[in-house]
Amino acid sequence: MDEPGRLPLDGITVVALEQAVAAPLATRHLADMGARVVKIERVGEGDFARNYDDAVHGLATHFVWLNRSKESLAIDVKSERGRALLRSVIDGADVFVQNLAPGAADRLGFGADELRREHPELVVVDMSGYGSSGPYRDRKAYDMLVQAESGLISVTGTPDDATKTGIPTSDIAAGMYALTSILGALVRRATTGVGAAIEISMFDATVEWMGHPMYMRLYGDRQIPRAGVGHAAIVPYDKYPTKDGELLVGVQNDRGWRTLAEDVLDRPDLAADPRYATNILRVRHRGEVDAAVARETVRFTTAELTERLAAAGVPAAAVRELDGVVAHPQLGERDRWRDVDTEAGAVRAVLPPMTFGDVEMRMDPVPALGEHTAAILREHGVSADELADLVADGIVQNSSR
Repeated sequence: MDEPGRLPLDGITVVALEQAVAAPLATRHLADMGARVVKIERVGEGDFARNYDDAVHGLATHFVWLNRSKESLAIDVKSERGRALLRSVIDGADVFVQNLAPGAADRLGFGADELRREHPELVVVDMSGYGSSGPYRDRKAYDMLVQAESGLISVTGTPDDATKTGIPTSDIAAGMYALTSILGALVRRATTGVGAAIEISMFDATVEWMGHPMYMRLYGDRQIPRAGVGHAAIVPYDKYPTKDGELLVGVQNDRGWRTLAEDVLDRPDLAADPRYATNILRVRHRGEVDAAVARETVRFTTAELTERLAAAGVPAAAVRELDGVVAHPQLGERDRWRDVDTEAGAVRAVLPPMTFGDVEMRMDPVPALGEHTAAILREHGVSADELADLVADGIVQNSSR
């Protein structure tokens, strides 16, 4: 292995007035890559994601997932003194991220225009459900609701029952676009010295991910059908029965279809059938193709069929429950698990997906509420006596493990 290098965002400071999922996901990835992330939380309650559940040794799963390697600064930003403290912290930042309700940051004095008048080099990111304008601007925008409005739910599920995805897809989409936008803005700033005002909405991010079904509606003039684990535009691409279970098989081109039929299923007649020669034709005869494949796959055990498919190079996968994912050999053999400290003790976490050849991504502790308040405020000239007064007045919260 190469000698350890420098984390790519070492030296970058991010201040995040954030909560829930979308913004914390973006800033956690910035922290993974070495940025210093100061998380601004409410006095008393903190990020409300801290209270979603208590599954991780009494801590909330979303919070543990999204907030490692950050520093928690608990401030009452609705108070004048609290806002002044936050402004002093932002003065030394490279990036400011917020996902309060639309207009809230502006009312508090932390709007992009105001901040960048004072700090033109600052990268300011405003995250919201539907954006800063338009008829949906002020609507509540929980992940499920945005999945519905963006059309994602309409194409997810079975023919009989639409459903949302099992993870917060709209939140994650917005978080990832915020992350990439911030990285792009920092690269541009390195050559121009100028920051950026960036707006990311969960709705826009999710609609972008609807490219295939959107184009089918625009130019194929049809709503794609919900296909369960199948695919509306590819056949065979579904789960098929075995002697002792089922297996997902995905064939994405005509050569793969011939390989499946001839080499795996021992049915050269299917490969030669002109009705199934191309994917477009197989989609037209979806029921016949799926039934023919299922009649053959059920002759094998799951293990036998898995081996035959792998030997032939036909894509396939087992449907794993989460305990199977935790024990997945791909994670184990590649040493993807690490222990991360929390106020409740060490927890397991998977390394970030970004794998640099010369340095491992950062995996520092998940902060307790207000754990870094004293240290951060000392950096900005607040004395011990002043801190005691601020705590007594409920302006800040100072906690320790």
